[in-house]
Amino acid sequence: MPTIKLSRVSGNYGFEATDEYGHTVRMDSSPESGGENFGVRPMQMLLMGLGGCSAIDVIAILKKQRQDVVDYKMVITGEREAGVEPSLWQDIMLEFHIYGNNVDEDKAKKAVELSLNKYCSVAATLYKAAADIKWKVFIHPAG
Repeated sequence: MPTIKLSRVSGNYGFEATDEYGHTVRMDSSPESGGENFGVRPMQMLLMGLGGCSAIDVIAILKKQRQDVVDYKMVITGEREAGVEPSLWQDIMLEFHIYGNNVDEDKAKKAVELSLNKYCSVAATLYKAAADIKWKVFIHPAG
C-alpha cells in the first residue's frame, strides 16, 4: 500500500509530502487564505496528476503503435464550482501537444481517448466527481 508522509515545514499551511521512494512535493494555501506561496495548491496538484497520468498512457500507447514522439507538452486549465464547499473541478480542458515526425493524428486522438476513458485513474476519479473533461490534440513537426 502506498504511504505518503506529510509535514508542515513553512508558515501555517506550507507542507511537504513525501512518498515511499523519497519523492517530495511542496504544497501551500493561497496568500488570500493565509498561505505564503510555498508550494502548489492541492487542487492544482490534482490537475497536475491528471496531466501526468494521461501523458504516461498516451506516450505508451503511441510507442506501441510505433509513432515517433520526440517531445510532448500539455496545457491544462480548469474551472471549479463557485460558491460551494468543497469546490470541485467542474470543467477541465486538456491540450495535448505532440511533437514528432509523421505522428498519425488519428492514432494520437485514439490514444488520448483510451487514456481518459479507460486507463487513467485520475481521470476516472474526476469523472466520478462529475467533472466535464474536454480535450484537443495538436500534432507538431519535430524540430
